[in-house]
Amino acid sequence: MRPRFTVPLPDGRALALGERTLVMGVLNVTPDSFADGGRWSDPDRAAAEALAMEAAGADLIDIGGESTRPGAEPVPAREELARVVPVLERLAGRLRIPLSIDTYKADVAGRALAMGASLVNDISGLEYDPGLASVIARQGAALVLMHTRGRSRDMYQQAEYGDVIADVRKALAGRIEAATAAGIDRGRLIVDPGIGFAKRAEHSLAVLARLADLAPLDRPLLVGPSRKSFLQAAIGDAPPDDRDWATAAAVTAAILNGAHIVRVHAVRQMVDVVRVADALRQAGRP
Repeated sequence: MRPRFTVPLPDGRALALGERTLVMGVLNVTPDSFADGGRWSDPDRAAAEALAMEAAGADLIDIGGESTRPGAEPVPAREELARVVPVLERLAGRLRIPLSIDTYKADVAGRALAMGASLVNDISGLEYDPGLASVIARQGAALVLMHTRGRSRDMYQQAEYGDVIADVRKALAGRIEAATAAGIDRGRLIVDPGIGFAKRAEHSLAVLARLADLAPLDRPLLVGPSRKSFLQAAIGDAPPDDRDWATAAAVTAAILNGAHIVRVHAVRQMVDVVRVADALRQAGRP
C-alpha cells in the first residue's frame, strides 16, 4: 500500500497524498524549453495555458523560468524573474489549484512565494543557492528536493553509479537532513529521484523500476518522466512532442511503484492515464 502524507501549504491548504495520484502540469515560460520550444514564453499565452491545465484536471501547476535540460546554461535571477513574474501576476486570483515555482534561486523563490506560489521545486536539492533554504523556512512553503549531480552543462559526466537507486536514496536522505537542519519542517518535504538528471537512460529506467526502494525515506515521491530523452532507449529517436505515449507508460510504472505526484506536459491525456493507473493500484490491494 502506498503510504499517505499530508503536506501543509503556506496558505492554510494541504496536499493530501496517497489516496490518489496528483497531476502536476509543467509550464515552462522559457524560450529554450526542450519539450515545448518556447511555446509559452508569452505571458498571456502562458497564463491561459495554466488555466487550461487546471480545467483539464491538473492538481498543481509548476512554472519555470530557466531551462535545466542537459547542456543548458544558467540565467541570472533578474532574467528568470522577468519571465515568471508577469505570468504570476496574470494568474493571481484566477488559479484555484496550488502553484509551484521551479527554481533553485532564493530571489526567484521568495518573489514567487510572495505572489502566491505554495511550493518550491528545486532541482538542486538546496545545493546551488545557500540562501534558498531560509526563504522556504521563513515563508512556510513546501519543498521538492530533487536528486541530481553537478550542473546542467556537465551532469552526464557525473552519471556513474554503483547501485543507482541506493545511491539516489542515500543522496536524498542527505538532502532531507540538510533541509531540516536549515529549519524546514520535514512534513513539508517531497522528494524527486530526478529522472534524466545526471542519469543515462539505463539509470532512469532502473530508478523508475525500483521506485519502491525509496520508501525508507518516508516522504512522498514526485516523479517527472514526461517527454524526456531516456524514453528513446525504448522507442527510438522521436522528438519530445512524439513521446507522450511513452510518457504514459512511464507515468503508469511510476504510480504502480509508489509515486504520489507525476509531473507532466500533456495534462489532459495524462489525467486519464493516472486514473487508470490508480484504478490498477487500488485493484491490487489485498
